Amino acid sequence: MVRNVGCIVFIAISTAIASLPVQAEVKDAASSGFTVENSAVVPVDASTAWQALVGSIDLWWPKEHTWWGRASRLSIDARAGGCFCEMAGERQVQHMQVVFVDPQKLLRMIGGLGPFQGMGLSGVLEWRMTAVDGGTRITLWYRAGGYTPDDLSKLAPVVDGVQAQQLGGLANYLRDQSAKPARLPR
Repeated sequence: MVRNVGCIVFIAISTAIASLPVQAEVKDAASSGFTVENSAVVPVDASTAWQALVGSIDLWWPKEHTWWGRASRLSIDARAGGCFCEMAGERQVQHMQVVFVDPQKLLRMIGGLGPFQGMGLSGVLEWRMTAVDGGTRITLWYRAGGYTPDDLSKLAPVVDGVQAQQLGGLANYLRDQSAKPARLPR
C-alpha cells in the first residue's frame, strides 16, 4: 500500500512539474547529498525580480510548502545574518539564514529546508539573477547533504520538484505583476 501511495505522489508531483514554465535538473546525487537547479526567465528587470524575492515572498511562495499554511507569514531579511523566517503567532521557524547578499544578483542562504531541518541535514540555497533578452533569468540552486542512514539521492527528484514549484511561484507572480496595466497618477 505504501509503495502505491509513493507512486501516486511521484506521479502527481511529476505532472505538476511538467506544467510549470521552469527548467529543472538534478545536477548530481549521492547517498550523502545532492544538487538541484531550476531556472526560469521572467519579463521584468533584476531590480523588480529582486524586490519580489525579498520583499513579497509571502505573496508567491506556495503555502503548501510552509509549516502552518495560510496561518503563517514568510519573510526574508536580506542582510548577512538575516532570517528566512515563517511566523504564525507564537509558532516560529527559521528556515534558513542569509549569508551572502549581492542585490539584484545573488542571495545565498544556509540551513535545512522542510524535513531536512529535523533530520539534521543542511544545505546551501542560492537565488541567482542574470539579465537576458526580454527580462531576467532566475536560477534557484540548492545543494543539501549531511549524515543520515537514508540514501539522499532518492530524495533529489522530490526536492527538485518542490524547488520547481517554489521558483514557479516567483516566476508566475512576476509574470502576473508585469501583465497588470500601470496605474497613471491622477
